[in-house]
Amino acid sequence: MARSTLTQRLGARMWPAAVDSGELLLGQRRIYILPTRPGLGFGALLLVLLIGSINYNLGLGYALTFLALSCALVDMVLTWRNLAYLRLNVVRAPNVFAGQEAIFELQLRNTTQRARYAILVDVAGSGEPRHAVDVPANDSATVRLALPSLARGWLEAPRLTLSTRFPLGLFRAWSYWRPDARALVYPFPEEGAPPLPAPASSRVDGAGHAGEDDFAGVRPYQPGDPLRRLAWRQIARLDPLDGGQLATKHFEGGAREELVLDLAALSPQLDLELRLSRMTRWVLEAEGRALPYAFRLGADSFEAANGVAHQSACLRALSLYGLKGAR
Repeated sequence: MARSTLTQRLGARMWPAAVDSGELLLGQRRIYILPTRPGLGFGALLLVLLIGSINYNLGLGYALTFLALSCALVDMVLTWRNLAYLRLNVVRAPNVFAGQEAIFELQLRNTTQRARYAILVDVAGSGEPRHAVDVPANDSATVRLALPSLARGWLEAPRLTLSTRFPLGLFRAWSYWRPDARALVYPFPEEGAPPLPAPASSRVDGAGHAGEDDFAGVRPYQPGDPLRRLAWRQIARLDPLDGGQLATKHFEGGAREELVLDLAALSPQLDLELRLSRMTRWVLEAEGRALPYAFRLGADSFEAANGVAHQSACLRALSLYGLKGAR
């Protein structure tokens, strides 16, 4: 019973399940150290030297053995100190589209007077270290960790291993870190998607021609404006050499054309992921053409608008649609 409890405690300390929120300080309880294979070989060599010195009563043999042992002990302390009391933070984790690499920017901050060398950062259990970084005294270093994003939704930061064998490589000190960070993965935009759906016409009294009830003036041309609305008289008066530009007639009133992106309008026979990819492509295309668009996706409904905030809200809704516990 006692042995089982001890094993559970050691496992909980070495393999923490919870994320480390905020800044993490690598204190004594978070760092582990063991001899490396060269370190074990060096220890066997010291044992042979000690036995030979005892058998043949060699004074110089004793001196060499204990000098080498002292160097090994100093190396053990320096290896541990090379990792101890580093402060770890997450800088940012930008959102990406499915299939792209999600970049987690991590910061290693050194608030001591000792520079840290050859700190290896790797995803725990993945094999060879991916990044090696030096952290100067009273300074910081940034590590960019790239992870594949295979599906839409939240991509959690993995559990990381920070390790070092500096300076002699006889010992390896390491620690685990589970950053409290995640990146939002959007659906990948469909390649060769159909054109944007035709704008819907609406009017308060149910009559009239869409968008041509009340003339409100002339504004600069925007991509996507119908050619029939170009203000040709104003355009003819402006010389392009003097900075003239295309102009469009602007109408207000009960009639207007509204671009609506609605998941329910797509054929239910299409795969859900394909429909979400098509909606993603349409959102990006509408934003690229500066077209205001309304967005309908299940419980999420946004009025016609455009801009960075509107696009982010729509893409977020697409990435989390139908995922259990994603919100």
